Formats: sequence, structure tokens, C-alpha cells
Amino acid sequence: MKSHALLVGLGIFLSRIAGLVRERVFAHFFGNSDAGDAFKAALKIPNFLQNLFGEGVLSASFIPVYAQLLAKKHDEEAAKVASVVGSLLFLLTSFLVLGGVFATPFLIDLIAPGFTGEKRTLTIQIVQILFPGTGFLVMSAWCLGILNSHRRFFLSYVAPVIWNLSIIAALVLWGGKQGQFDLAVTVAWGLVAGSFLQFFIQLPSALRLGKKISPSLNLQLSSVRTVVRNFVPVVFSRGVVQISAYIDNVLASLLPTGAVSALAYAQTLYLLPVSLFGMSVSAAELPAMSQATGSDEDIRHYLQGRLNRGLQQIAFFIIPSVVGFLILGDLIVGAVFQTGQFQAENTRYVWLVLVGYTVGLLASTLGRLYSSTFYSLKDTRTPLQFAIVRVIFATVLGVLGGFYLPEALGFDKQWGTVGLTVAAGTAGWIEFYLLRQALNKKIGKTGLPLIFQGKVWFMALVGAGAGAVVVRLLVDPAVHVIIRAVIALGIYGVLYFLLGYMFKVEQAHSLLQKILRRIR
Repeated sequence: MKSHALLVGLGIFLSRIAGLVRERVFAHFFGNSDAGDAFKAALKIPNFLQNLFGEGVLSASFIPVYAQLLAKKHDEEAAKVASVVGSLLFLLTSFLVLGGVFATPFLIDLIAPGFTGEKRTLTIQIVQILFPGTGFLVMSAWCLGILNSHRRFFLSYVAPVIWNLSIIAALVLWGGKQGQFDLAVTVAWGLVAGSFLQFFIQLPSALRLGKKISPSLNLQLSSVRTVVRNFVPVVFSRGVVQISAYIDNVLASLLPTGAVSALAYAQTLYLLPVSLFGMSVSAAELPAMSQATGSDEDIRHYLQGRLNRGLQQIAFFIIPSVVGFLILGDLIVGAVFQTGQFQAENTRYVWLVLVGYTVGLLASTLGRLYSSTFYSLKDTRTPLQFAIVRVIFATVLGVLGGFYLPEALGFDKQWGTVGLTVAAGTAGWIEFYLLRQALNKKIGKTGLPLIFQGKVWFMALVGAGAGAVVVRLLVDPAVHVIIRAVIALGIYGVLYFLLGYMFKVEQAHSLLQKILRRIR
């Protein structure tokens, strides 16, 4: 598990670093502007389709069936399943992309009802450009499903690097030559080019590993019917999650200028640990869990052991991420985004929005692994039910926290964005609790040991506190924010791992022992 999770994590790390560079360059040219709001809002519709029919759905419906066929050495049937799923996905996304281009003017009123005039017109233009790129991203997720099932994790998760580089190139090459509105259109074309390249670099490996893959619409295979049967609830489940994000975007569009951009900037940082540690472990575990064989008791015991180990592995990295965002978040946001049009006041604003997301960070990452365990059991309906509950709570709490609470407390309307993210984090904990309770009834007690949690929280608080004290009391505030962030995070990281070694926390102990052996 560790080696596979490491490959996924490394691929995601490289793609997320490229993503952070992309966002920093984007912030340099757009800041919290109308053009920036338009571009970020426009991304919501194509991203909705990508997330609805892309990696998450295929991981939950396609990988468990395909991986189990490979485990049983039914390679020919596995190739047929991959062929049919790829063909169906191609037809479905082609229809949706074509329809989406023509329906864009109507869709804009759904995602950003607060946009008017030139801002609304620009958003429509960008969405119409981005739709074709969405089709390539969905098909690249089909490649990812094949590659992951064959335990080829790195390529599929590092492929988004080229997507980010394409956008960065468009920003750098035209950023000094065009105004913000024209630049937003140019960057949209760069995104489409990157989407094609992301799909193209994965396709040869997927076809080679899948063998005998060819266009087919044969729905008679029982394995294909299983994928399709699982596909529908997962689509609804992902759709519910996307609806939640859509609602946040709608509510943010009703808040003052900069709210939509601030949400997007905060999400970039929030999703970094989710992807690096939550997704990496969950993605590596799903094929392994899906290949479990033996009696029902053997399978339950096997899943219970893998899940508990995975939870500790995730928590070891997510808990310090939570503490880091809370205590050192202003330095992190400033180091990543503070440049050009993005000034110190924007940094403080985005930090507080990020703090709201951080409320549910641990729940969201642990919840991914619980959902993957359900998917490995071919149970796609239970996560759907709890996702619906999450959206209901996120919406109700979002309206209260985004509009009524700031007014009641006498705060400016822009701080309603923080209320939206706190609401989303709270709803994430409700979903996690329901997932854990339901899975415990299926496979037995699971979760994080209290002693382990106590050690990790203590390590994180001491490390982050020391970093904050040094930077805020001993380092001149005039020193560039990137340097101050490096000092604070460096102290944090060293202390965290040293304390982990002293407390004999397995993850820290094994890592530092390997480093010491190499030094000797």
C-alpha cells in the first residue's frame, strides 16, 4: 500500500505544485477582479461534467469490476469491459459537450445569477470555449481507470502537470499584451489545449495495458451491466457533491466582487492535502480492496485491517495540514498568491476563507477512504445517501452562515464567504460520521485510536506554534512573505517529525529511520 500510495502521492504532488504555480501566475494577472470571477465561475460547468463522469465515478464503478477480472486472470473479458465503458463514455460526453455549448447562456444564470453586463458575457464566452476540453478530461479519466487497475499509478496522476503548464504558458505569453477580459479568453483556449495533451499522453499506455481494446457497445456482458448498474448511483452521488459546490458558487456570486475568486484560491490550497494524502491512499487502496477474495469473514477482516492502516496514514499528514492552515495560513496564502494584483489584504481574506474549509478537512479525507471501501464492496448506494444528507446540511448552514450570520454580527457582507466554507466543513463531518457508522456495521469497528490522535495533534500544535512564534516575534515583518513562510514551515516540519520519532509514531519513526540509515 505504501509504495503504491507513494506513487500516487508523488504524481499528485507534482501536478498540485504545477497547479499552485498556475494559481500564483493567475493571481498575478487577475487578482480578485471581475475577469477573475468570470473565469473561475466559468470553470464550474465543465468541472461539473468532469467530476460527474470522470475519475471519481469510474474509480467507483469501473475499477472494482475491471480489477477483479484482472485478479481472476480474465484478461479478455476485462478488455471487453474497458472497450464498452470507453465507447459509452465517449458517446455520452460528446452529446453533453455539444449540448452544453448551445445551452451555455441558460446555464450561466444557474451558476452565477449575480453576474450582469460584460462580466456575464465574458463568462458565457469562456464556458463555450471550455466545454470541448471537458470531453478530453473525462476520457483521460477512463485511461486512469485502466492504468490504476494495472497498478500503474504515476503516469495517470502526473498527467495534469501538462494541463497546468499549458495554462501557465498562455498566461505568461499573453499576460503582458492583453487586458484582463481578453486574457481570460486566451487562457481558456490554453486550458483546452492542455486537456487534449493530458488525454493524449495517457492513451498509448492505457491501450497497451488493456490489450485488444476496440470500440464496442456490447451490453450483454454481465460485467458491463455491473459497471453500468454501479455507474448510475455513483453519478448521482458525485452529482450531489457537485451540486453542493454549485450552490456555494451561486451564493458566492451574490456576495461582493472577489468572493468567487477567494473561494477558488482557498480551494486550491484546501484540495492540496486532500489530493496528496486522502486521494493517494484511497486511489491505491481501491484496486487492492476490490481484489479481496475468500470467505465473507476473511474479506471483512482484510478490509478492516487495510482501512484502519489507511486512516492512520492519512491522519498523520492531514492533522498537521489542519493545524498549519489554522496557525500559519496567512503565511501559506501569502507565499503562494501574494504578487501583482493580489495584495496583503487579499491574503488575509483568503486565509479566513481557507480556515472555514479547514474545519472539515480531516473529515473529507478520511471520508474518501470510507467511500472507497464501500465501492470495493460494490455498494455505491450508501455513499449516495450520505452525500445527499451532506448537501442538505451544507446548503441550509451555508445560507445561514453566508448571509444572516454576518449581518447579525455586524460584519461586512464579504465575510459571508467564510460562513459558506465553515458550513461546508461542518456538513463534511456529518457525512463522515454516517459513513463510519454504516461501514462499521458491515465489517466491524474501524477508526483512529485515541492515543494515536492525541500524539499527532500534540506534535502538530507544538511544531506549528514554534514556527509561528519564531516568525512573528524574531523575524522582521518586512522580510518577504515567501522567506517567512519557509522559515515557519521548516521549523514546523522538523519539530513534527522529531516529536513523532520520540513518541514512536510508526509513520514518523519508519521514515526517519530510513533517513538515518542512509546518512550512516
